[in-house]
Amino acid sequence: MRACGMRHLVIMVGAGPAALYCTGKLVEAGHTVLILNRDIKPGGLAEYGIYPTKYKMKEGLRKQFRKILAHPRVLYFGNVTVGEAGPVRLSDLEALKGSAIVVAAGAQGTKSLGVPGEDGPSVYHAKDLVYHYNRLPPFTEQEFPMGQRVAVIGIGNVMVDIAHYLTTMRRVQEVIAVARRGPKERAYDDREMQAIAANIDREALRKELERIRPRLAPLGQDVDALYRALTKHCDVPPEDGVSPSRLTFRFLASPTRILRDEQGRVIGLDVEENTLVDRGGKLAAKGLGQTSRLALDTVIFAIGDRVDPALGLPVKDGGYATNPTPDPQDPEAAKYQVFNPQTGQPLEGAFVIGWSRSASEGVVGKARLDGERGAAVVNRFLARRPPVSRREIYQQRVGP
Repeated sequence: MRACGMRHLVIMVGAGPAALYCTGKLVEAGHTVLILNRDIKPGGLAEYGIYPTKYKMKEGLRKQFRKILAHPRVLYFGNVTVGEAGPVRLSDLEALKGSAIVVAAGAQGTKSLGVPGEDGPSVYHAKDLVYHYNRLPPFTEQEFPMGQRVAVIGIGNVMVDIAHYLTTMRRVQEVIAVARRGPKERAYDDREMQAIAANIDREALRKELERIRPRLAPLGQDVDALYRALTKHCDVPPEDGVSPSRLTFRFLASPTRILRDEQGRVIGLDVEENTLVDRGGKLAAKGLGQTSRLALDTVIFAIGDRVDPALGLPVKDGGYATNPTPDPQDPEAAKYQVFNPQTGQPLEGAFVIGWSRSASEGVVGKARLDGERGAAVVNRFLARRPPVSRREIYQQRVGP
């Protein structure tokens, strides 16, 4: 079938990597894509999530995105917020009579642990800080007062970026990475750690590993080998120059309470000591019922994100709900079809991709793969519908 016989209008909510790579595949198939983006600039995670000094990576992605957006069948509108409380609701988009709606708005909700003391000053979510130092309005205008001893909860790549920001831009006295599991289970890419490895307090790290040695030895984990792995980049000169900040780690620790003084200022963090147990071939943290206290004045959660329920789609497991019953003729499609638990049926012509489908899973490479797989699902859906002429597409308007 010729592409020109498959023309449909697809409404895309969001303009991050998943959305844009999906858009590229949709226009290749002959469809027109109307993109509505919350931010002025397109790019999403690639524009506002990658550390600002990674110029080459950012510009390489921008070049690819500009090519997609320059396609004559792509219509881009920035500064458009879609949501039940916003100026444009999902029901408004349905009135445009598009053949499909694809939600690629990312995971704009935030995760927290629900521990006492987390609501109030000097407790932040990593995403807000990432948006702040990447100069995304309105986050760039917001102030984030920072103390000198900062705990970052989590031990993935986002923790590394936040620690990078704290040690180079804010130059705090100490950053404490708090992980509920052990050093071997760290989730960050060792290559990402190169930027701040020189800030690791090696003596403190050695003491921390010795502290938890009795809990690691029964698992066959070699503390000396772990120390070498964690410090292998420590002698690499940092690209951003030498910083006086020190980076320390607290492993096998789950936060239980953020302590505040009578004025409401953060003064410490209580953590429960953990051990590791095998659960189906994967090591999981198990509390020991013993509590320790860390003296600090700021806490940052870097434990992942969840979708924003205010968008108007049903939510499940941190992402928007998708079809739990695969179609034997197209089993891949169910992963991307929006599902309504109240009716027990998928929403006709509604799809989710990227972090809107699976929050905080992977970065740009995985977002591209998911966006292109989602596009294939949408293209198969549209191929079963009668084509719409170009004139009909451009004559669509929001009803009264």
